[in-house]
Amino acid sequence: MKDLIRFLIASLLIFAGLGHLFWLRIDFQAQVPNWLPLDPDFMVVSSGIVEVLLGLLLLFWQKQRAKVGWIIALFFVIVFTGNLNQYFQGIDAFGLDSDLKRLIRLPFQPLLIVGILWSTRKK
Repeated sequence: MKDLIRFLIASLLIFAGLGHLFWLRIDFQAQVPNWLPLDPDFMVVSSGIVEVLLGLLLLFWQKQRAKVGWIIALFFVIVFTGNLNQYFQGIDAFGLDSDLKRLIRLPFQPLLIVGILWSTRKK
């Protein structure tokens, strides 16, 4: 089961990262909090590159699996600010065009954090 969860999260990271770089770039820009002092496109592109790299590390760097898991968990915590920003600012993106839809989405990020930590722990 741990292998399946790791594979699913790695696939999600790679898919989302590629989406940041290509077909979902505008939607992801909408999530960048306006209080960040960096260009939203830069944030989207750089986080997309990081997501692809993290997904690949999770798939192929088995020797450091636990460390990679903690790094991914930290990344998920950081990008959760974008999800919160989308909810609190009422931003429509990814088909999340109501407060209820944006609210329903929020618990999935903590589940990803729990899932990555559980699936990469040593025992």
